[in-house]
Amino acid sequence: MFDYTVKIGLVAMRRNTTDRPRGTFLNWYSAEQRGKRFTEYIEEHFTDEQVSFADNKGIGIHDLVFDDASAAQVIERFRQEQVDAVMIINCNFGNEEAAADIAKALGKPVLLWAPLDDEYYVDGMRPTDSQCGLFGISRQMQRYHIPFSHLPCCRVESEEFKQGFDSFVRVACMVKNFSGMRIGQVGARPAPFFSVIWNEGELMEKFGIRIVPINFAVIQERMKTAPTLYAEEIAEYEQYFLTNYVLDDLTPAYIKPMATMTAMYKHLFEEFKLDVISAECWTATPIMFDGLAPCALYGLLNEMGYMVACESDMHCAMTMALLKCATLGKGKPLFGEFTVRHPENRNAELLWHCGPFPVSEKAPGTEARLVNQRAWLRAKDGTYTVARIDQESGEYMLLPLLCRTTDGPQTHGTYLWGEFDDLQAVEDRLMEGPYIHHFCEIQGDYTKELREFCKYFPNLKIDTTLQK
Repeated sequence: MFDYTVKIGLVAMRRNTTDRPRGTFLNWYSAEQRGKRFTEYIEEHFTDEQVSFADNKGIGIHDLVFDDASAAQVIERFRQEQVDAVMIINCNFGNEEAAADIAKALGKPVLLWAPLDDEYYVDGMRPTDSQCGLFGISRQMQRYHIPFSHLPCCRVESEEFKQGFDSFVRVACMVKNFSGMRIGQVGARPAPFFSVIWNEGELMEKFGIRIVPINFAVIQERMKTAPTLYAEEIAEYEQYFLTNYVLDDLTPAYIKPMATMTAMYKHLFEEFKLDVISAECWTATPIMFDGLAPCALYGLLNEMGYMVACESDMHCAMTMALLKCATLGKGKPLFGEFTVRHPENRNAELLWHCGPFPVSEKAPGTEARLVNQRAWLRAKDGTYTVARIDQESGEYMLLPLLCRTTDGPQTHGTYLWGEFDDLQAVEDRLMEGPYIHHFCEIQGDYTKELREFCKYFPNLKIDTTLQK
């Protein structure tokens, strides 16, 4: 399964100039003091259980990279450290050749940052041109066709730096996990759903994604052995359903099969080392297992960090994975499709599905019900990122949207009413394709991170049609 930790390599740089006395232009001393301060500050204030660092201490002159030799040493160290991303810190002007060589050799997401040039001498001189050097480095990156991210010039202690750095960490987590992820394909697509057709070969060629097929003969066999193998887990899941939901008259007979299938799916993830699953659900599971519906148990799996996309929607499975990584594994992506317009609010839409939302995402003070095994609940209020990956003729696109919850009629299943800035423009874009009605939602605004993520995957274009 995904690894939501990120290790970032910090590279403090100066220009390859002759040494000059203190108090003069681009002197080494000022750069050295800045490099030490910035590196130590970042490591002290941003290291946590998910973010760690490697740095270039001991490399170059006084811990500053400035030439081909010191760049080569950084490359060797960061390979050994297995960094997931690189941050270039311009301590006076930086070094465009060394920066590009490091970025090209490592092939990881790169963040360019020039600290604010805020020191000036009484005689009019200044020790740094950090922003100026940033333009040289960015141009070198462009010549090498190296994608990069950019944090605006600011003080390292500022809120602007904190927010920008946090955003880059999330992008690095997304990039780290997306390429090469393993997606389980349970069953075939529902027969009438031509809309969810996908291309396995392209996903492998373009993104290194590996599809692991699991047919329903495997599911049937695992369901037979699960009650013996996972009895304690099944009892725990039974209690979960009984405790967290109000049950109708039809559901109690299915509680044990629902709990059994939950355990079975959990161990499928572990056995096949899956990151996410795309599953045929309402067309196959009830036939195979005496009317059993998997909707609510997908919600329980989501609670535990195991994501399942409904109705064999492989592209939604990919999108769910991407949104989960944007939250560093802490959020729970929802599978809610564009369903009906609000009867009164022209910019509000019902984002709905049969019942797969996790109960922890329920709006406070409201009830969660199980109606014929399907969860009925309204999602929490707030701002949601709404997104989908899709493709047409081998061209893959990602559409990022943003909505805010609003009041709307109560309905069945799991849902939220989302208000968009211009719902008609959204509808028009979906109608024009390549998108369908299935979308994924997650609390928070990660549209910036989604746009930045696409820089690192040239085969996945960000859809900017609706950007203002």
